[in-house]
Amino acid sequence: MDELRNMLGAESSPYLLQHKDNPVHWQPWGPTALALAQRLDRPVLLSIGYAACHWCHVMAHESFEDAGVAALMNAHFVNIKVDREERPEIDQIYMAALHAMGEQGGWPLTMVLTPLGEPFWGGTYFPPVPRFGRPSFPQVLTALAGAWAGERARIGQTVQAMGRALAAQALARPGAVPGPGALEAAREWLLRGMDWQHGGTGGAPKFPNAPSFRFLWQEAHRTGDARCARAVELLLERMSQGGIYDHVGGGFARYATDARWLVPHFEKMLYDNALILDLLALAGGDSALCAARARETVAWLLRDMRVEHGFAASEDADSEGVEGRFYVWTRAEIAQVLGDEVAFFAAHYDLPEHGNWEERIILERRTALGEAQVEARLARCRDALLARRAMRIRPQRDDKILADWNALMVAALVRASAVFGQPGWLEVAQSTFDFILEKMGGADGRIAHAWRAGKVSAAGLIEDQAAMLRAALSLYEATGEAGRLAQGLRILAAAEVWFGDGAGAFFMAARDAADVPGPRARSVNDGPTPSGIGLMAENYARLYHLTGQAEYRARAEAVLAAYGGEPRMLAGAPVLLGALDMLENATCTVVTGGAEGLAQVALANSDPAAVVLRVGVGDDLPVEHPAYGKRAGAAAYVCRDGRCAPPVTDMAALRGLWRGTTLDGE
Repeated sequence: MDELRNMLGAESSPYLLQHKDNPVHWQPWGPTALALAQRLDRPVLLSIGYAACHWCHVMAHESFEDAGVAALMNAHFVNIKVDREERPEIDQIYMAALHAMGEQGGWPLTMVLTPLGEPFWGGTYFPPVPRFGRPSFPQVLTALAGAWAGERARIGQTVQAMGRALAAQALARPGAVPGPGALEAAREWLLRGMDWQHGGTGGAPKFPNAPSFRFLWQEAHRTGDARCARAVELLLERMSQGGIYDHVGGGFARYATDARWLVPHFEKMLYDNALILDLLALAGGDSALCAARARETVAWLLRDMRVEHGFAASEDADSEGVEGRFYVWTRAEIAQVLGDEVAFFAAHYDLPEHGNWEERIILERRTALGEAQVEARLARCRDALLARRAMRIRPQRDDKILADWNALMVAALVRASAVFGQPGWLEVAQSTFDFILEKMGGADGRIAHAWRAGKVSAAGLIEDQAAMLRAALSLYEATGEAGRLAQGLRILAAAEVWFGDGAGAFFMAARDAADVPGPRARSVNDGPTPSGIGLMAENYARLYHLTGQAEYRARAEAVLAAYGGEPRMLAGAPVLLGALDMLENATCTVVTGGAEGLAQVALANSDPAAVVLRVGVGDDLPVEHPAYGKRAGAAAYVCRDGRCAPPVTDMAALRGLWRGTTLDGE
């Protein structure tokens, strides 16, 4: 049959295109592939990965490029490849199924489905021969083909059980709006997991977990708990000095394989760097180290990740088929590049003769930042290494544009621009937001999820709507332009129509999504990126404080109440809990009369629960806003709990009115 061939050559996803020449008869996800499985009465072999995934590459080289393995796959299965970044809603469904089977998640995700898309077996990476305590992939394929041929009744029982489990996971947990006790319980739970020696949570491997640490920073402001502030500062210090950070080219890798942040899994993801940049700006306003890492990360972003006016999704871990090859060094190579400066450089970056990882050197900074002359000299050394590294074969870049990840970067650039005094970053944020809106905005107000090579390749999800609304509100606060608020409200209206569940929360996929199987999925838990539901709660809370309109408070409470029935579970939803704090305790700084200096101070507030409202000459605030009717020329009003303090015109006085000023002992 003509249809039984590899069909990925017509796709736009770089990950799918990596597999277009496999001997496997890969099909893209969609009703056509499932209809083929139904007609042939074959199970579906679903393989989900992403372009920067090291173990995805390994399994591809070992199995999907092997003619014998491909013959087994083609004889017994309809084989479907999915880019998890392009279709995260598909990935979420089947990853949840894998967890429901009691298996540990990861990528590549290998799932076996009925022709209707119902999961009945799953795993992750499988080797070509038995090893690591795992059966070989050919053994797995043979056993599954046999089960499909002779054990349909047992498979049907598994399918029914999985269906019940996935339906239960998609339920909200309605109850009362959570109170301060939920914040306190989550704070203590997170602090119990801290690694107070190396920073971060737990042992190896180490992930940044930016949403959780942002919540801890917010709790430091709410409660004055110095442990929360120290946890965030330690994380940023150790990551910024460790090997997870690219000291030559800038940017953070996805995670470290060890407990002390030395050995990264070398891929760089846009979302990680957006969330870490935001955290650097929140916690590092007075830190030379955080300022340096922010500048270097944005330099990497603009140099290596710009695609038209947006940003690419990721850079790969591998080059020339070897993980990390692009990034690591030998002492001899560094000495050749730096010449007489190598001893000076080695005093700040450890250069063991036989390396610190597989006979190679991963650079990590061993000294604190020093005087300007020392740092300038080190910068020249790093520039020389960067020039040498540029001669190597680069890792591949996944240059698709993802709306939610780009929007996270927009919000981070807006904050970092104010904190670190970089107005050009605000211009980048605006051009990126406008690019996404132009290329990925629909006539009905919805934002698409993925775009590449001039076309949209995936429909929008609630995460795209929520992150773009958040970015619009950030730009509105930074510029005072009413048009930014209008853009955000248009996105909000579309999100409520197409993604709302009618009871306060939101589904991940739109109600007209035609190729998403099973019950409509939704999750309030944050992973490496914030959940769309948590972001929507934050957006409603922010809108309430910017406008004073009670309807936004009511909508925020509805989202919070949708998950108030099991408050003990909310530690896994720190973004939602941060929205609760913002709703109840936010500081709104109202800047009047074009007081730009006061506005910049307000925008640099280190409290995540702070909002800034600019009021132009002649503009009126909504009657509901606590600052309605107040005018005192160029001044700032700090409003909290429905009341506003007297106007201030002095920057130091403005800072003194914010909550959290006792964090440093003032």
